[in-house]
Amino acid sequence: MFPDDLNEQQAIRRKKAEDLKTLGVDPWGKRYERTHLTKQIFDEFNHLDHDQLEALNKEVSIAGRIVLKREQGKAGFMQIQDRDGRIQVYVRLDHVGELGFDLFKRADLGDIVGIKGHLFRTKTNELTVKAEEYIHLTKALTPLPDKFHGLQDKEEARRRRYVDLIVNDEARRVAFLRPRIIRAIQHYFDSNGFVEVETPVLHPILGGANARPFSTHHNALDMDLYLRIATELPLKRLIVGGMDRVYEIGRLFRNEGIDAKHNPEFTTVEAYQAFGDVTDMMNLVEECISSVAMEVLGTYDVTFNDTVVHLKDFKRAHMVELVKEQTGVDFFQEMSLDEAVALAKKHNVPLEKHFTLGHIIEAFFAEYVEDTLVQPTIVYGHPVEISPLAKKNEQDPRFTDRFELFIMGSEYANAFSELNDPIDQKQRFEKQLEQKAKGDQEAAEMDTDFVESLEYGMPPTGGIGIGIDRLVMLLTNTPNIRDVILFPHARKK
Repeated sequence: MFPDDLNEQQAIRRKKAEDLKTLGVDPWGKRYERTHLTKQIFDEFNHLDHDQLEALNKEVSIAGRIVLKREQGKAGFMQIQDRDGRIQVYVRLDHVGELGFDLFKRADLGDIVGIKGHLFRTKTNELTVKAEEYIHLTKALTPLPDKFHGLQDKEEARRRRYVDLIVNDEARRVAFLRPRIIRAIQHYFDSNGFVEVETPVLHPILGGANARPFSTHHNALDMDLYLRIATELPLKRLIVGGMDRVYEIGRLFRNEGIDAKHNPEFTTVEAYQAFGDVTDMMNLVEECISSVAMEVLGTYDVTFNDTVVHLKDFKRAHMVELVKEQTGVDFFQEMSLDEAVALAKKHNVPLEKHFTLGHIIEAFFAEYVEDTLVQPTIVYGHPVEISPLAKKNEQDPRFTDRFELFIMGSEYANAFSELNDPIDQKQRFEKQLEQKAKGDQEAAEMDTDFVESLEYGMPPTGGIGIGIDRLVMLLTNTPNIRDVILFPHARKK
């Protein structure tokens, strides 16, 4: 009758589902009209005492999952959990009738039920629903784990997020706060004249960032494509087209490692502002993150890993200056590649065979500076070799008008004055092809159509990308990126 691989509890529950059918009760239920969620009940009525509730005689209909249950003869208590939280229900034989009370006694933890009744306070002063109608809605055939202490294996929690959300209040908090953060990001950009757009996920050319891609094949067109590593180049085409201020919130895909700060599939917001530059983006990133924190949390001060981070009045510093502060090495001084390599070896900075002087400066920064940047710091002045889409700095063309925002040792945003010179842009792409030939798997490819679009004229433009997953981590005090993504990929068992 039942599959052979069921454990004892699952077999018992399947038998109970069959028993419900013999009583004329559908184990999988039907539509149920509820009047309140638990949060609404507590918000509206928790301030009332026993006598006030009795005088109010308030009837409510609720529905949710049974997460606690205890029987006491011809009565009993249970806790019902819905989207917003839990509330206690008092069930009594002479209130719900024989069928209702029989269903209550048969019920297992995890079953979903509907309750209609009046609000009252128990002798322990707990706001409670006195059940007058008990409706079975869904039979849970598999028990919830560990008596509601949650999934102890974090990897298993990420694989079975649906169970994690049932038993873990923190997982539920993050899941509901994330969309509020995204809405707040949209509010900021919408209120500042930006237009939200959508661009293709499948790209024929690898560009817009330095990263390893996922690849696929389009059968109908018989062409190889990449899952996008950035939304940058399509968005800048829209600036050429005269849309002036555009942004996109979307998934990006980078075929790289997984750790507490990196996930191959992640979400960003990229924005481009015509007639702006990197300084406009500096102001934008501070205003955006500050406004999101205030809208969602009501404060600029957030706690992450026991450190209070102040999300206002961001520090601004040149990359080379920060490297000099930590190591004494001054890359503002003219030096050859051989001299830079010698300095890197002296300071135990990892090197790769395709490294230029600019790559070495970035490697020094990663090795000695990143982890020291706890409070929000806008780091500008990236070397031209690692910034193929940014304008050169007028005062020192070895560097670009680019910045990254660092908080708690992690990068949160990347921005620059966009390169709008098609001749220079083509030369940068050619340099990237040289890097790729030397083994740099993250180097960009030649995007001829993008170069042609620039030949029609793109106004001076500021552009920025902000990592939404890391921002959610910061605002929810969640140390692992995979815990702010509802369905992160996991290795096969």
